[in-house]
Parts: sequence; C-alpha cells; structure tokens
Amino acid sequence: MQILITFKNVEPSDYLKTYVEEKLERLEKIMAAPGTADVVFQEEKQRKRVDVKLNGKGIEIHASEEGSAWNEAIDLVVDKVKKQLVRTKDKIQDHRPE
Repeated sequence: MQILITFKNVEPSDYLKTYVEEKLERLEKIMAAPGTADVVFQEEKQRKRVDVKLNGKGIEIHASEEGSAWNEAIDLVVDKVKKQLVRTKDKIQDHRPE
C-alpha cells in the first residue's frame, strides 16, 4: 500500500509516520488489491485531528477523528476505516452473481 502523509500545523515526526504506517499496513490484508492511503495530521489549538482517505480497486473510504493525543486519534480513525472497509467489502461480495 502506498501511503502519503501530510502534516498541517504540526512538526513532522518519524514516530507518527511509522505508527500510522504500521496501523494501515494491517488493513492491506482486508483489501482485495493494493491501494493508496492519504493521511493528514492537523492540529488546531488543543485538538489533534487525523484524516484518512483510502483508495483501492472499487473502494473509496474517507474517515476523520479527533483526540487529545495523536495515538488516540490514529487508533480511532483506523478502527473507523476498518469498519467501513469490511462493510464495503461485504457489500461488494453480496452483490456478485454466483
């Protein structure tokens, strides 16, 4: 999976890059074909926000979450993306002709 990471109003951090890459690599097992993920880290006042846009073969998922810490926000958004990905994959499989 190709991952593009963008930092807005945040100092770039290798720790955040590796943490989000590890979490998103786990989702690659669920996807039918390799895709791309765009991750945006934003900080406004005390809110830490992570946006993820996942594109793959016939799949386009967007999710965003806020948290008091980066790890919390990353975990929440990856869980949300995983739920959407599983739901979309099931929907695609249910509509296939047998």
